[in-house]
Amino acid sequence: MSVEDQIRLRHMLDAAREAMSFLTGRTANDLRTNRMFLLAVVKEIEIIGEAASRVSEETKKTLPNISWPKIVAMRNRLIHAYADVDLSVLWLTLTVALPELIRELEPAIPLDK
Repeated sequence: MSVEDQIRLRHMLDAAREAMSFLTGRTANDLRTNRMFLLAVVKEIEIIGEAASRVSEETKKTLPNISWPKIVAMRNRLIHAYADVDLSVLWLTLTVALPELIRELEPAIPLDK
């Protein structure tokens, strides 16, 4: 795996962990009522999608359980259709997809030093 891909995967993992940290004590309704929370998690998901879009095809093949097209599509949706985001889909991404992504990425990235 190239150093560039390692960096991109690290960005994805860090952003996923950061988004998860924002969830403490939150509910799906907070996406509707707390604009700062909404913007924070959207930004982290955008970072994940942008990094994912730049991971090489070779590295993607080594991580087949990651839904690369869905991650990039989510980023594109958030960037280009920001006024029409389904908050229930966003909540599922935060509570289901991100923990799964973290589980897939952690063994693929060299340990922090």
